Amino acid sequence: MRLRRDPRLERSAHLLPSSGARPRYDLTQRSGRPRRDPRQEAASQTVRLAPRLRIDRTQHVSLLASAAQAAPIPESKPAVVRVEDAALRVLVIADPGKGPLTPMDRQLLAAARIAAGAAGGVVLAIDREVEDGGSAGADRVVLLPDSAHPADRFETALALRTAIPLAHMMLPETPAGGDLGRRLAARFGWALFSGVEQIGARGLVRAVRGRKVDQEQAECPEILTLAPDMVPLRSDAPREGRIVSLDLPQAKRAVERVRPARGSLPLADSDFVVSAGNGIRDFELFRNVAAALGGTPGASRVVCDSGDMPRAAQVGASGTVLAADCYLALGIAGAPQHLQGIAGCRHVIAVNTDLHAAMVERAELAIVADAQPVMEALLRLAQEKQP
Repeated sequence: MRLRRDPRLERSAHLLPSSGARPRYDLTQRSGRPRRDPRQEAASQTVRLAPRLRIDRTQHVSLLASAAQAAPIPESKPAVVRVEDAALRVLVIADPGKGPLTPMDRQLLAAARIAAGAAGGVVLAIDREVEDGGSAGADRVVLLPDSAHPADRFETALALRTAIPLAHMMLPETPAGGDLGRRLAARFGWALFSGVEQIGARGLVRAVRGRKVDQEQAECPEILTLAPDMVPLRSDAPREGRIVSLDLPQAKRAVERVRPARGSLPLADSDFVVSAGNGIRDFELFRNVAAALGGTPGASRVVCDSGDMPRAAQVGASGTVLAADCYLALGIAGAPQHLQGIAGCRHVIAVNTDLHAAMVERAELAIVADAQPVMEALLRLAQEKQP
């Protein structure tokens, strides 16, 4: 039979004499051994390494102290991968453009890196100088002459193929890239696999439109075109990106670029969209601002439901999904379905009175103000710039 414990009696045995009204107890000897003080033990093992406190659990204080006095070690960057000319396997021909690499260019290089393998090399042929070709996966960079005519680009590609005879050629499945790939395939009788959506263990995979099945090919053909937004970008070690100079034919044919009327493009094809939200009161002013800026007018779902803008102008997951270069949101708070619709936009500018609005958080440039005076100022400045 076990005796019953009396907690109050045990506690009274640890009572300390105190002059105050509140009783105090010494419970350190309760278990028969002295109570540990973790803070005091940690303080005795602490070595100050700016800017954080570090604790030496192994008691090797001298080693840590010497490390504290040493200079900080800089973060090591991954070594640049270099390959020989004999290892080059894939030639990537980018579409004509301006500025840095486009998302489609990066997807092409990511797909080419998968097709070339770790030991293979990739050559990027582009009509402008880019600084991030190596970090995107290019081992060599060839500068092409500025030519937008399809016949000129075809002749340049023929000369490029003669100068760099690689096993495979990769182009984007776009109007320019698709046309060039089919011209080359018809000229040389090469195998063409167009609209590739996946490159991996299954080989090349593309969807057969209307049949709900996939078409696979184990071996990489001489020419393939890549569908947009299908291959994720690469994040492995950077490549050399060495610039190679070649004597390529210059453009012979003049090209007249016809720009569409301002705001005449549909939302899905427009590069600049100006959208109105629930914070817009004067829609006549909004339409004038969109026309003066040369943007295609859009709207949030709330505005379209109220009838202030047509249903075709709705932007979002339940409306039109955009891939514009610039998106100007006027008075739009940023509902989740609206943010899904502008996920592919490159630059977002927001005008909203709420500093904590989701659209303001998404935007690269935000103006925390009422959209009405901002639109008036934009219209005035646009009219002043017009000849």
